[in-house]
Amino acid sequence: MKIGFYPRLAADGIRKNKRMFTPFILTCTGMVMMFYIIMYLAASHVLNSLIGGATLRQMFALGSWVIAVFATIFLFYTNSFLIRRRKKEFGLYNILGMGKRNIARILFWETLIIAVVSIALGLVAGIALSKFAELGMVNIMRGEVTYDLSISGLAVVRSLQVFGVIFLLLLLNSIRQVQFASAVSLLRSENAGEKPPKGNWLFGVLGLLLLAAAYYLAATIENPIAALLVFFAAVIMVIVGTYLVMISGSVLFCRLLQKKKNYYYKPNHFVSVSSMVYRMKRNGAGLASICVLATMVLVIMASTACLYFGEEDAINSRYPRDINMEFRFDKLSDFSDEHTQTLKDGVLKELENRGVSPKNAYCYRSASLYGFVKGNTVEVDAANISEMDAINSEYLFYFVPLADYNAMMGTNETLGNGQALLYSYRTDFDSELISFRGGESFKIKKKIDAFTGSGDTAMDMLSSLMLVVPDLESSLKQIDSVANYNGDRLLQMKWICNLDTGMEPEEQIALYQDLTDTFTDFSVKERLGYTGVYTSSQAFERDDFYGLFGSLFYLGIILSLVFLMAAVLIIYYKQISEGYEDQARFAIMQKVGMTKREIRKSINSQLLTVFFFPLVLAAIHMLFVFPIVRKLLLMFNLSNVYLFAATTGISLFVFAVFYTIVYRLTSGAYYKIVSGAREDG
Repeated sequence: MKIGFYPRLAADGIRKNKRMFTPFILTCTGMVMMFYIIMYLAASHVLNSLIGGATLRQMFALGSWVIAVFATIFLFYTNSFLIRRRKKEFGLYNILGMGKRNIARILFWETLIIAVVSIALGLVAGIALSKFAELGMVNIMRGEVTYDLSISGLAVVRSLQVFGVIFLLLLLNSIRQVQFASAVSLLRSENAGEKPPKGNWLFGVLGLLLLAAAYYLAATIENPIAALLVFFAAVIMVIVGTYLVMISGSVLFCRLLQKKKNYYYKPNHFVSVSSMVYRMKRNGAGLASICVLATMVLVIMASTACLYFGEEDAINSRYPRDINMEFRFDKLSDFSDEHTQTLKDGVLKELENRGVSPKNAYCYRSASLYGFVKGNTVEVDAANISEMDAINSEYLFYFVPLADYNAMMGTNETLGNGQALLYSYRTDFDSELISFRGGESFKIKKKIDAFTGSGDTAMDMLSSLMLVVPDLESSLKQIDSVANYNGDRLLQMKWICNLDTGMEPEEQIALYQDLTDTFTDFSVKERLGYTGVYTSSQAFERDDFYGLFGSLFYLGIILSLVFLMAAVLIIYYKQISEGYEDQARFAIMQKVGMTKREIRKSINSQLLTVFFFPLVLAAIHMLFVFPIVRKLLLMFNLSNVYLFAATTGISLFVFAVFYTIVYRLTSGAYYKIVSGAREDG
């Protein structure tokens, strides 16, 4: 056989089916481009000059693996559209005498051509846009811009390796499908599944139950740690439930429409519903994939945008003042008024020596411990709690003396013996009595709405309860003797002093470092009577917050673009493949008198009936996932629910507009096919 026969045959096949191959090649190119860019950013020397650069490098390395895994799964899925469309052609080749090995050679050259074109274009686009991506990253991270252009050899090699393996797997899968199919089955592949499918009530109900269970978990979870564990289970339940509902439920939905005579027996509905009912079982998976991808984009964009635009709120929650100091003690007896007053005088003296006049300062004593709540009883010995009970019932308790609370909050509260004021954070505790097993019981005199804390509550992932008690030593003496957390002493005692300075950020950082050196000095510890100290500065920590939240936001943008490309391609192939399937049906309808206007109305009825269902279901998913994602954001010290609601609403609106535009474009392609346009046009 003449040299070059198979490459020319493969090239002709790609050209004649360009309507199917062009989007696939463009998507492969986009995947390669995105992978190269994120690998380029992970290896960029610019990260060395950014505070939080190490975090960024880890995030981008993780993101590259996410894109690689997703590209493998998604390209396998979209390649199935291509191979299904080509099976009839291969069947014809087989009948005309071409063996399966010869067809495999055609597939080899087709895959090689697509791989070379996609990887080459992807690398060129990635190299061209990598600097823009780096500038965008530096801008988000508030770093200094450099304009030197470079090519990452590591990113090029890794892109060639990853996508070389992906295309090899695609080739082997295509050869497998052709190799084990007869010539007759290949010829009839486009008509496979023409028998009317039956809606499986069992799978449909199971899907609804899985979605209901996932929604219930998302709506009722309180503990952020439990939310983290439940989140992944809920995600799996939502994905499986969505596929079951879309595949089985869509068939049942079409059957119900057929039974509704005043709807079904209309020209624009009759053809559309009849067409849908034959293919919904197969294409329900496509709709489910669109819905899952849409939900992923909405969750990623809403949460990372909320973190990025709410980073100042998170910083203020974690570090309430310019300078924050926590002095640790080992004994309750060291918490006397006289002892803490000596420490306070020593701190103020050190500030005065440096010419600092504290502003908005507040100081208080705090004792904290972990406890496991059952009803209104708190178990403070971890040995008595199972691991599963600990996940669902663990709280962090803070005890503050009444005198300190009144001084810092400007109140004049009073308490009797056995009474306490209660402030709850990230939880809703309704009991009027809290009893610590083996220790004291407190009757809740009043629930307070606000408390200016140390930032520990924001940092800790657990929900917390703060009790204002008459006196720490008498209230906690018995609890201190029984509290145990995995063999360690549980009660932690601190004197906390937070203050603003009115200084510039550079001066604040210098003061913070000076105070850290001073108060960690052993002689100062001995003189002021504390055992350890932790100091922090808003100005010093701000860059780390910008680094973490900026990297998450930027990675969220990249992953959202990848998932959007995937959703668009699924939508396009769904429209094109269904257009070819319906082409013959609409041709027959035109011969019996159906006008092109009526075809357009029927198409609009068909597409509107199912096309926006994934978007509606994605919005419902987002509504129910909102509480659990909000709990996860608390782990990043972000509790601004209004900001998260705003970013969620904006993300949903923008995606809906984008989805509508894609619908308009792809419905036009569908109409051209079924109304008689050339197949390869």
